[in-house]
Amino acid sequence: SEPPRRPSGYRDYPLETVARIVFIRRAKVLGFTLKEINELLELRVRPRRNCAQVKQSADAKIADIDGKIASLRRMRRALKDLTKACEERTPTTECPILASLSKSENR
Repeated sequence: SEPPRRPSGYRDYPLETVARIVFIRRAKVLGFTLKEINELLELRVRPRRNCAQVKQSADAKIADIDGKIASLRRMRRALKDLTKACEERTPTTECPILASLSKSENR
């Protein structure tokens, strides 16, 4: 059922629901997937669990982010090299950037 509305027309959600939404949004900003967020939410309501599982999830996310950063750096370096080889007056038929994108994997 839907939460009641205030006189202003806005819905009046329970504080627990608002806190859950805030948690989800913050976790998404940190890069957690919805599946991972669900696992974190489950850990949050299990008082007998300890922080080690949460830390393990965070450490895995850090490793994932580090991998993405390394990949982005390689991409940036490759693009920088291509832009250095590109002369503005060169016709597009001879553009090193377009040529690089057109190369097949076997060449």
